[in-house]
Amino acid sequence: MAQVNIASVANALVVGGGIGGMATAISLAERGVAVDLIDVDPEWRVYGAGITITGPTLRAYRQLGMLDAIKAQGAVTTTTRFFRYDGTPMFDLDEPVIEEGLPATGGIMRPVLHRIMQARVQELKLPVRLGLTVTALVNRDSRVDGGVAGGVDVTFSDGTTGRYDLVVGADSISSAVRDIAFPHMGPALPTGQGCWRISMAKPPGLEMSEFFLGHGNPCGITPCAADQIYMWMLTPHEPRKDHFTPQELFDRLKGLLADFGGNAGWIRDNMTMDDWINYRPLAAALQPAPWYQGRIVLVGDAAHATTPHLASGAGMAVESGIVLAEELERADTLEAGLAAYQARRFDRCRDIIETSVAVGQLQLEHGPPEEHGQMLERAFTRLIEPF
Repeated sequence: MAQVNIASVANALVVGGGIGGMATAISLAERGVAVDLIDVDPEWRVYGAGITITGPTLRAYRQLGMLDAIKAQGAVTTTTRFFRYDGTPMFDLDEPVIEEGLPATGGIMRPVLHRIMQARVQELKLPVRLGLTVTALVNRDSRVDGGVAGGVDVTFSDGTTGRYDLVVGADSISSAVRDIAFPHMGPALPTGQGCWRISMAKPPGLEMSEFFLGHGNPCGITPCAADQIYMWMLTPHEPRKDHFTPQELFDRLKGLLADFGGNAGWIRDNMTMDDWINYRPLAAALQPAPWYQGRIVLVGDAAHATTPHLASGAGMAVESGIVLAEELERADTLEAGLAAYQARRFDRCRDIIETSVAVGQLQLEHGPPEEHGQMLERAFTRLIEPF
């Protein structure tokens, strides 16, 4: 593989082995950078139900060479059908194919997607260290550090140290890299909503993704495999000290679906305690620029955490990993590459976050379902623009 076109970037540390971190590590490694990947989970697991894979997200995954695996192990479609919450059809949103050979939209179980990406990391023979994060990062600049070569001195949570030409913080919405190196940034802010999710067998006859609107608690269903779906529901968040027990999760979600018809009602009537059910409060943040300090840079939720309203959190993270590698490859200097990465990503991520939060606010205010649908349709149209 050819060396990246930046003499000062021979090796890189990617902190965070989730979607954004793996996309970044793969993109850099494919361009010749020696990448180390670390993740705080000693078993490198992923939790979660399904994930919606929009056309723009599929486009990004095609650049990583993973489209065929996602199509084979997930589900793809061309249409999302909108209903009133009682099951009355409203309209179909035909999602355009944005590139030849690219499915319009689809879904996949998050653990399956994680394994597809892990396999590519392993194919590239990238060193992966688990149960590990960073506790200190020090930018070194030969111009001011007494001739010491430029780089980042890294202290890991196990007490070991390292020196890297570039450190990428892809370590989630609660990023340790961000906390250490970016004092002008802050935590993501609650939006006032929470998201319920369930994974289970597919309702008979379900052929496409479905949205149910017009209720205080909108929900949607995404096919994720030939016989599997996940359903999400958005509700006002109710703060509590303790996590819900499995029985509470089951009873609460079943009760929240009491008014729903169609396939949402079928899920209510057929869900069991064996199905995976989860609840979490939503938070979002577009971190202020700059997203880089010296040789340290942020990608994914560490820089641009969004809510699930546009099904774009994973897609934005993958795009950012690809764009970072592309701009480093093109640039004459590291700083120019990092600045170009930020310039390409900032406004697109801002649009996704601001629109997602606005849709959530409309839901909290019980806005008309027609307006909800129109906001989503306009946003999806903007999403298909090249990244």
